Amino acid sequence: MIRTMTALIVLGLVLLSGPGAATRAEAQEWIAGAGFADFNFRRSQDTALLSLEYIHEPFHSASRFEAAWSGAAQVHATGDIFVGIGITATYALGGSWFVQGSVMPGAYVEHLSVNNLGSRFEIRSLLGVGYRLGGRDALSLAVSHLSNASTAQFNPGVNSVLLRYHRRF
Repeated sequence: MIRTMTALIVLGLVLLSGPGAATRAEAQEWIAGAGFADFNFRRSQDTALLSLEYIHEPFHSASRFEAAWSGAAQVHATGDIFVGIGITATYALGGSWFVQGSVMPGAYVEHLSVNNLGSRFEIRSLLGVGYRLGGRDALSLAVSHLSNASTAQFNPGVNSVLLRYHRRF
C-alpha cells in the first residue's frame, strides 16, 4: 500500500511538469508536500509524511478570495494513510503572497496500532502561507491537524508541518 501511494505521488509530480499542463486554463491546482507528523498520544510514533492534493476550479471567487472543492492523500513513513475530500479557501494577501486553508473529512488507516487516532473517520484542517513564484508555481509552508473531532471516545490527534509545492494548470 505504501508503494502504491508513493507511486501515485510520484506520478502526480511527473504530471505537474508535463508539457500538456500548459495548454489548459490555470484554474486547478496540484500540491505535493513533504513534512513531519507529531502524534499527540505519547506512545505513538512520530514520522515523516508525503502528501498530494488536488484543488478543483473555484466554485466561488470574490476579489482576492477563492473557494474550491479539493481532495488530499497523505502517507506517513510508518504506513499510516489519510484520504479526504473537502473545501479549500485561498486568499491573496497582496503581491505574490497568499493564505490557504482547508477542511477535509476523510478516512484514516493506521499501519501501526500505536498510531491509532480513535476511528477511521478523521477530519484534516490545514492552514498555510505561500508565495507565488510567477507563472503557475508556488511554495507554501502549512500546519495541519488530523482528529476525529471527539466523535470517538479516544481522540489524540496528530499535528503536521509541511513544505508544499503548488502547480496550477
